Amino acid sequence: MVVLGTVIAVPMTQIDWFGEAASTQRDKIDTLLDVMIVLSSYVFAIVLVMLGYCVWKYRAKPGDESDGEPIHGNTKLEIAWTVIPTVIVLFGAVYSWIILDDIEAKASNAMPLTITAQQYKWTFEYPQPKGQDPVVSNTLVVPVDRQLDANIRALDVLHSFWVEEWGIKRDAIPVGQAGVVGDEVDNTFVVTPDKLGTFTVQCTELCGYGHSTMRAYVRVVSQDDFDAWLQKQAKSGPPAPPVPNAPSGATASGSS
Repeated sequence: MVVLGTVIAVPMTQIDWFGEAASTQRDKIDTLLDVMIVLSSYVFAIVLVMLGYCVWKYRAKPGDESDGEPIHGNTKLEIAWTVIPTVIVLFGAVYSWIILDDIEAKASNAMPLTITAQQYKWTFEYPQPKGQDPVVSNTLVVPVDRQLDANIRALDVLHSFWVEEWGIKRDAIPVGQAGVVGDEVDNTFVVTPDKLGTFTVQCTELCGYGHSTMRAYVRVVSQDDFDAWLQKQAKSGPPAPPVPNAPSGATASGSS
């Protein structure tokens, strides 16, 4: 059991199942996945070895057509196979909770960001100092090593925000009558990009005929480059915000 579990677990944990990691949250999520893979490998090995042993040990001999022996339940064995899985599940739940609490902790210098989804377009809004219009962009440009405090919403149907390299996925819920999401809906998330580069936002919730085309570029740049980009966008004029309740395929113009 130990040998088989190790043979399964070692190569499985060497694979980058989600590709390149580009956020501090992704590293913790990948570690959690590896822990679950190791636990699952040994559980699978125990079940497989015991099943194989029982099939071999208690197989019917050729020509034996008699009924099997009546077997009474084994209380100790039943307690063991109830307690052990319960302990494993509780460990996984507690460890997952710790990881979730860690990756959702907000930093004091987190940058606010509003993400709007609509068929079939992403819009990113950067709040500015009081009295200034927000910067709106069709490309998500963010500084490296700075946490994003994102608020996400949808204008028409359910969408889902996902940047594979960041490891964070969050549904975009259609806004209510007052243009806001109810308190019972978790429409915020935090993520800290830690690698420069260009990535892709994609919608992972089937949202209509153009679902597969609902993508946007993500550019992770240095803080100086981000400040220069934001200043340039702010000088380009007042942005046109997304249009609520727009018909399928409608978009709002904005700088990028």
